[in-house]
Amino acid sequence: MGGGWGEGKPLERLYPSPAACRLLSLICQTRNSHAPGVVDVSYAILFPGQGSQAVGMGADLFQSRPDLLGDPADAVLGWSLRSVCLDGPADILTRTEHAQPALYALSYALWEEFGSTAGAQPAAAAGHSLGEYTALAAAGVFSFIDGLRLVAARGRAMAAASHVEPSGMAALIGADVAEAEALSATRRDEGGRLWVANVNAPGQVVVAGGVDDLEWVGSHAVEFGIRRVIPLKVAGAFHSPFMAGAAEALGEALDGVEVGLPAFPVWSNATAAAYGPDVKATLVAQLTAPVRFADLLTDMSWVVGGRFVHIGPGDVTAGLAKRSVEGAEAISVSSLGDVEDGAAWVARSSELSGTVD
Repeated sequence: MGGGWGEGKPLERLYPSPAACRLLSLICQTRNSHAPGVVDVSYAILFPGQGSQAVGMGADLFQSRPDLLGDPADAVLGWSLRSVCLDGPADILTRTEHAQPALYALSYALWEEFGSTAGAQPAAAAGHSLGEYTALAAAGVFSFIDGLRLVAARGRAMAAASHVEPSGMAALIGADVAEAEALSATRRDEGGRLWVANVNAPGQVVVAGGVDDLEWVGSHAVEFGIRRVIPLKVAGAFHSPFMAGAAEALGEALDGVEVGLPAFPVWSNATAAAYGPDVKATLVAQLTAPVRFADLLTDMSWVVGGRFVHIGPGDVTAGLAKRSVEGAEAISVSSLGDVEDGAAWVARSSELSGTVD
């Protein structure tokens, strides 16, 4: 999977603008509706980010796809993907430099199985933070192996940046974006370093900052109408200026990767819009920019009619879609055992839409 329109071609000026991607996705569906065995139906695929990992994940995939997840992956990573995923222990798997490539690899392998079974190309794709790399690989913007190299480099760079000085993240329960921005701006006005880092869904906003900044949040959040603050178990202040060093290292890694045109539009966390031609710059910016997942889901829903398929460990993005998009339908394909049911859901959606020939 991942091949199709524009595969292997340089971006140059052929890449559609973000505004054109909505129309482009509809054109792609029209084109594919004439291909044998391809159903014309709009849905989006979503891939999980760090935090969805669990020891034991992917056992069925390791059994069925050693060509992806065996020696080829281990050669890129320099460690046994199978051993870390299946045996852990948890403190090893949850390290940024391990969790990110593990989730990317398993989610991509599951996408290949789902995509070949569903018989309907998605109209759009996105992923939460690192899941954006899986979405780009699924769309054929770069190969699975190149994506794995990038994600491994990204994970190492983010881990290294986290060790420069103590930092972290905290979830603001019941906060809207305006309240979180006001809280962060007030702290920065006092000389602190605090930023909104994730807008995952209505009422689910995350801030990132130094240890002292997060302690300040715990003491002052109520003044901004925020009910509760939950510190997150992460290595550092991701998606904030604390990751500037990681962004520089990622840019160097991206220099050696060839990117092509997508088989279907992919939405960016940093812009909450479909990708334009600046793939590499957008991926670098993502490390220090907030994840605007709720916004991209809303924007994407215009194309896909509120239909989403989470592909990969866990079911986080399906839940975020339901919370962010009114009336959204979202299912999860988290293992090989879910593939047939997921494909049947796509088929039923096409029948309800009246798009089956």
